[in-house]
Amino acid sequence: MNEKGKVFDVDGGVDAENRNIIVHQRHGKINQRFKVVYVDEYQDEPTKGQLNERFGLYVERDFYIVSELASNRYLDLINNRNMVIKTPNGRKTQVWYFHQLS
Repeated sequence: MNEKGKVFDVDGGVDAENRNIIVHQRHGKINQRFKVVYVDEYQDEPTKGQLNERFGLYVERDFYIVSELASNRYLDLINNRNMVIKTPNGRKTQVWYFHQLS
C-alpha cells in the first residue's frame, strides 16, 4: 500500500489472461490480494541476502507476485511499462526482486 492507501488491483476483478493491473483505493477484495512466492524455494534460510524485517522481503532474492484469484496468474511486465496477470511462462518479465537502497 502506498502513502495514499492505493494498492495493486486486477482491473474489474476479472480473472483473465493479460488483464491489466491498476492502482486503486484499497477495498480488500480478492482482486487486490497477491502473494510472494520465492523462485528458489529454499528449505533453509538463503545465503544470498538477508530478510529485511521492515518490508518482509529477502534482499535480492527472486520472487513471483501471484494473484490470489482462482487461476493464480503471475504479475507480468509487458512493453516495459504495463503490468498484467499472465499464466506462468518462465520469462524474466514475471520475476521480481527487492533491492534495498541505503
